[in-house]
Amino acid sequence: MNIDSPLVDLEQNLGVTFKNSDMLRQALVHRSYLNEHPDFPLGHNERLEFLGDAVLELVVTEHLYQHYDNPEGELTNWRAALVNGDTLSDICEKWGTEEFLYLSRGESKDAKSKARRYILANACEAVIGAIYLDQGWDAAKDFVERFVLSELPKILKHQLYIDPKSRFQEEAQERFSITPSYKVLSEAGPDHAKDFEIGVYLGKELVATGKGTSKHEAQVSAAQNAIEAKGWG
Repeated sequence: MNIDSPLVDLEQNLGVTFKNSDMLRQALVHRSYLNEHPDFPLGHNERLEFLGDAVLELVVTEHLYQHYDNPEGELTNWRAALVNGDTLSDICEKWGTEEFLYLSRGESKDAKSKARRYILANACEAVIGAIYLDQGWDAAKDFVERFVLSELPKILKHQLYIDPKSRFQEEAQERFSITPSYKVLSEAGPDHAKDFEIGVYLGKELVATGKGTSKHEAQVSAAQNAIEAKGWG
């Protein structure tokens, strides 16, 4: 991505026209890019991400407080589901943001990794921070409502605020009176960078498998895949 590249297409996807386009551009700059381009005139996006995270959390919290009378614990879980990395990276992908990111050559090649999802989630928060600085609170609030809070009905309908392991266990116990069990099917790599594949079972039935860089992550992945395999989503 070149400093002079227009961001009109991205602005159109965001529904926001920036007064200062460099504010949006900076929201797209990953730290790794500056390591290879030390003369780049803008900084990386981490400060904007810090600001955007706070704006996002306040908009979501205010909305939940004003529109729902549920206990604090439930609202906290709903908020967590709205602002977690998976939700934000999915939203960021919808904008077509990837082609506008400023990344190092190594990061650019690693398109399908967990690290890329993390970069996209951070970019989402940085964009929110950039909108707040460039357009003010009302514009940032409107933006979060359009793209983030619009995900709330789906999260509530499918109970996505409950972690996949808990959801799968509740469904399995309710339907079959069986508690799922998890088994490590394989592990590879050095101790500091292991990859696990774990199967989730209902009795002797292997329902699904999942992979991750920790046993917990692989179990969560297996549980999510099991929910989809059973059509319990």
